[in-house]
Amino acid sequence: MRLNAENLSAHRGEDLIFSNISFNLTAGEALLLTGPNGSGKSTLLKVVAGLMRPASGRVFWQAEPAETGLPVREVCHYLGHRNAMKPELSVAENLGFWRAFLCDRPGGTGLSIGEAAAAVELEAILHLPFGYLSAGQQRRMAFAKLLVAHRPVWLLDEPTAALDVAAEALFARLIRDHLGRGGLVVAATHQPLDLVAAHRLEMKGFQYAETGEDFA
Repeated sequence: MRLNAENLSAHRGEDLIFSNISFNLTAGEALLLTGPNGSGKSTLLKVVAGLMRPASGRVFWQAEPAETGLPVREVCHYLGHRNAMKPELSVAENLGFWRAFLCDRPGGTGLSIGEAAAAVELEAILHLPFGYLSAGQQRRMAFAKLLVAHRPVWLLDEPTAALDVAAEALFARLIRDHLGRGGLVVAATHQPLDLVAAHRLEMKGFQYAETGEDFA
Protein backbone atom coordinates (compact mmCIF):
# COMPACT_ATOMS: atom_id res chain seq x y z
CA MET A 1 0.00 0.00 0.00
CA ARG A 2 1.20 3.50 -0.76
CA LEU A 3 -0.22 6.99 -0.32
CA ASN A 4 1.31 9.48 -2.74
CA ALA A 5 1.10 13.26 -2.93
CA GLU A 6 2.76 15.07 -5.80
CA ASN A 7 3.45 18.81 -6.03
CA LEU A 8 0.45 19.90 -4.00
CA SER A 9 -0.46 23.54 -3.59
CA ALA A 10 -3.53 25.14 -2.07
CA HIS A 11 -5.18 28.53 -1.72
CA ARG A 12 -7.18 30.14 1.05
CA GLY A 13 -9.24 32.68 -0.77
CA GLU A 14 -6.79 34.49 -3.03
CA ASP A 15 -3.77 33.60 -0.88
CA LEU A 16 -1.42 30.74 -1.69
CA ILE A 17 -0.85 28.79 1.52
CA PHE A 18 1.69 26.24 0.34
CA SER A 19 3.07 24.85 -2.90
CA ASN A 20 5.11 21.93 -4.24
CA ILE A 21 4.47 19.60 -1.29
CA SER A 22 5.19 15.98 -2.15
CA PHE A 23 5.38 12.86 0.00
CA ASN A 24 4.76 9.14 -0.11
CA LEU A 25 3.92 6.77 2.71
CA THR A 26 3.89 3.00 2.70
CA ALA A 27 2.21 0.49 5.02
CA GLY A 28 3.02 1.12 8.67
CA GLU A 29 4.32 4.68 8.17
CA ALA A 30 3.14 7.95 9.71
CA LEU A 31 3.60 11.58 8.70
CA LEU A 32 3.35 14.21 11.43
CA LEU A 33 2.46 17.72 10.26
CA THR A 34 3.79 20.41 12.58
CA GLY A 35 3.85 24.19 12.50
CA PRO A 36 2.02 27.17 13.97
CA ASN A 37 -1.70 27.78 13.71
CA GLY A 38 -2.64 28.99 10.25
CA SER A 39 0.35 27.35 8.58
CA GLY A 40 -1.75 25.06 6.38
CA LYS A 41 -1.81 21.77 8.33
CA SER A 42 -5.60 21.42 8.29
CA THR A 43 -5.78 22.54 4.68
CA LEU A 44 -3.28 19.89 3.61
CA LEU A 45 -5.27 17.20 5.43
CA LYS A 46 -8.48 18.31 3.71
CA VAL A 47 -6.77 18.23 0.33
CA VAL A 48 -5.52 14.69 0.97
CA ALA A 49 -8.98 13.64 2.16
CA GLY A 50 -10.61 15.04 -0.97
CA LEU A 51 -12.56 17.67 0.96
CA MET A 52 -10.74 20.49 -0.87
CA ARG A 53 -9.45 20.67 -4.40
CA PRO A 54 -5.73 21.39 -4.65
CA ALA A 55 -4.70 24.39 -6.71
CA SER A 56 -2.19 22.05 -8.35
CA GLY A 57 -0.80 18.55 -7.92
CA ARG A 58 -2.51 15.30 -7.10
CA VAL A 59 -3.01 12.71 -4.36
CA PHE A 60 -3.45 9.04 -5.22
CA TRP A 61 -3.60 5.60 -3.65
CA GLN A 62 -1.76 2.47 -4.73
CA ALA A 63 -2.55 -1.01 -3.41
CA GLU A 64 -3.75 -4.32 -4.78
CA PRO A 65 -5.00 -4.09 -8.38
CA ALA A 66 -8.62 -3.90 -7.26
CA GLU A 67 -7.83 -0.94 -4.98
CA THR A 68 -5.29 1.00 -7.04
CA GLY A 69 -6.80 4.10 -8.60
CA LEU A 70 -9.41 4.62 -5.89
CA PRO A 71 -9.69 8.17 -4.59
CA VAL A 72 -8.04 8.50 -1.19
CA ARG A 73 -11.42 9.45 0.28
CA GLU A 74 -12.57 5.86 -0.37
CA VAL A 75 -9.82 4.34 1.78
CA CYS A 76 -9.42 6.94 4.54
CA HIS A 77 -10.89 8.06 7.82
CA TYR A 78 -10.83 11.80 8.40
CA LEU A 79 -11.06 13.06 11.99
CA GLY A 80 -11.26 16.83 12.03
CA HIS A 81 -11.75 19.36 14.80
CA ARG A 82 -15.44 18.49 14.96
CA ASN A 83 -16.55 15.04 16.06
CA ALA A 84 -19.13 14.41 13.31
CA MET A 85 -21.67 12.90 15.71
CA LYS A 86 -25.37 13.73 16.18
CA PRO A 87 -25.86 14.97 19.75
CA GLU A 88 -29.45 13.71 20.05
CA LEU A 89 -28.57 10.13 19.01
CA SER A 90 -27.07 7.65 21.42
CA VAL A 91 -23.40 6.82 21.22
CA ALA A 92 -24.29 3.36 19.90
CA GLU A 93 -26.56 4.82 17.22
CA ASN A 94 -23.85 7.23 16.08
CA LEU A 95 -21.23 4.50 15.85
CA GLY A 96 -23.72 2.21 14.12
CA PHE A 97 -24.37 4.85 11.47
CA TRP A 98 -20.68 5.30 10.71
CA ARG A 99 -20.09 1.55 10.67
CA ALA A 100 -22.80 1.07 8.05
CA PHE A 101 -21.96 4.22 6.07
CA LEU A 102 -18.20 3.76 5.81
CA CYS A 103 -17.99 -0.04 5.56
CA ASP A 104 -14.79 -2.06 5.60
CA ARG A 105 -12.23 -1.79 2.85
CA PRO A 106 -10.43 -4.97 1.74
CA GLY A 107 -7.62 -5.99 4.03
CA GLY A 108 -9.27 -5.70 7.41
CA THR A 109 -12.42 -5.82 9.50
CA GLY A 110 -13.68 -3.13 11.82
CA LEU A 111 -14.50 -3.74 15.46
CA SER A 112 -18.01 -4.19 16.75
CA ILE A 113 -19.59 -1.16 18.36
CA GLY A 114 -19.01 -2.64 21.81
CA GLU A 115 -15.40 -3.50 21.04
CA ALA A 116 -14.70 -0.01 19.69
CA ALA A 117 -16.21 1.60 22.79
CA ALA A 118 -14.14 -0.71 24.99
CA ALA A 119 -11.01 0.26 23.06
CA VAL A 120 -11.54 3.89 24.12
CA GLU A 121 -12.52 2.73 27.64
CA LEU A 122 -16.12 3.98 27.48
CA GLU A 123 -18.19 0.85 26.88
CA ALA A 124 -20.48 1.63 29.82
CA ILE A 125 -22.02 4.74 28.22
CA LEU A 126 -23.07 3.49 24.78
CA HIS A 127 -26.71 4.06 25.67
CA LEU A 128 -26.32 7.76 26.46
CA PRO A 129 -27.09 10.52 23.96
CA PHE A 130 -23.82 11.76 22.50
CA GLY A 131 -24.67 15.31 23.57
CA TYR A 132 -24.67 14.25 27.24
CA LEU A 133 -21.00 13.31 27.15
CA SER A 134 -18.17 15.54 28.35
CA ALA A 135 -15.87 17.06 25.73
CA GLY A 136 -13.20 14.46 26.48
CA GLN A 137 -15.67 11.58 26.25
CA GLN A 138 -17.02 12.92 22.98
CA ARG A 139 -13.51 13.03 21.52
CA ARG A 140 -12.86 9.46 22.62
CA MET A 141 -16.06 8.29 20.96
CA ALA A 142 -15.19 10.20 17.80
CA PHE A 143 -11.95 8.23 17.76
CA ALA A 144 -13.93 5.02 18.20
CA LYS A 145 -15.54 5.89 14.87
CA LEU A 146 -12.21 5.04 13.22
CA LEU A 147 -12.33 1.55 14.71
CA VAL A 148 -15.78 0.37 13.59
CA ALA A 149 -14.91 0.34 9.87
CA HIS A 150 -11.54 -0.71 8.49
CA ARG A 151 -9.89 1.92 6.35
CA PRO A 152 -6.12 1.85 5.92
CA VAL A 153 -5.48 5.61 5.93
CA TRP A 154 -6.16 7.74 9.01
CA LEU A 155 -6.11 11.53 8.55
CA LEU A 156 -6.13 13.16 11.98
CA ASP A 157 -6.37 16.88 12.72
CA GLU A 158 -5.17 17.61 16.27
CA PRO A 159 -6.62 14.33 17.56
CA THR A 160 -5.45 14.89 21.16
CA ALA A 161 -6.26 18.59 21.52
CA ALA A 162 -7.66 19.50 24.95
CA LEU A 163 -7.43 15.92 26.24
CA ASP A 164 -5.86 14.81 29.50
CA VAL A 165 -2.61 12.86 29.65
CA ALA A 166 -4.34 9.49 29.99
CA ALA A 167 -6.48 10.08 26.88
CA GLU A 168 -3.44 11.26 24.93
CA ALA A 169 -1.64 8.03 25.81
CA LEU A 170 -4.71 6.00 24.82
CA PHE A 171 -4.96 7.69 21.43
CA ALA A 172 -1.23 7.24 20.81
CA ARG A 173 -1.53 3.52 21.58
CA LEU A 174 -4.45 3.10 19.18
CA ILE A 175 -2.52 4.92 16.44
CA ARG A 176 0.52 2.68 17.03
CA ASP A 177 -1.73 -0.38 16.84
CA HIS A 178 -3.12 0.83 13.50
CA LEU A 179 0.39 1.35 12.15
CA GLY A 180 1.42 -2.05 13.46
CA ARG A 181 -1.31 -3.65 11.38
CA GLY A 182 0.04 -1.95 8.25
CA GLY A 183 -2.10 1.17 8.32
CA LEU A 184 -0.95 4.68 7.37
CA VAL A 185 -1.43 7.88 9.37
CA VAL A 186 -1.14 11.57 8.51
CA ALA A 187 -1.64 13.67 11.63
CA ALA A 188 -1.54 17.41 12.26
CA THR A 189 -0.48 17.78 15.86
CA HIS A 190 1.41 19.83 18.42
CA GLN A 191 1.94 16.63 20.43
CA PRO A 192 4.65 14.04 19.64
CA LEU A 193 2.12 11.14 19.79
CA ASP A 194 4.98 8.82 20.80
CA LEU A 195 5.41 7.42 17.29
CA VAL A 196 8.76 5.85 16.45
CA ALA A 197 10.49 6.83 13.18
CA ALA A 198 7.59 8.97 11.99
CA HIS A 199 8.17 11.28 9.05
CA ARG A 200 7.80 14.95 9.91
CA LEU A 201 6.79 17.89 7.78
CA GLU A 202 6.97 21.38 9.24
CA MET A 203 4.35 23.61 7.68
CA LYS A 204 5.34 27.27 7.39
CA GLY A 205 2.29 28.80 5.81
CA PHE A 206 2.84 31.39 3.13
CA GLN A 207 6.56 30.64 3.04
CA TYR A 208 5.71 27.57 0.98
CA ALA A 209 4.59 29.83 -1.81
CA GLU A 210 8.31 30.44 -2.29
CA THR A 211 10.14 27.39 -0.92
CA GLY A 212 7.92 24.30 -1.05
CA GLU A 213 8.71 20.96 0.58
CA ASP A 214 9.48 17.47 -0.66
CA PHE A 215 10.38 14.22 1.01
CA ALA A 216 10.04 10.54 0.14
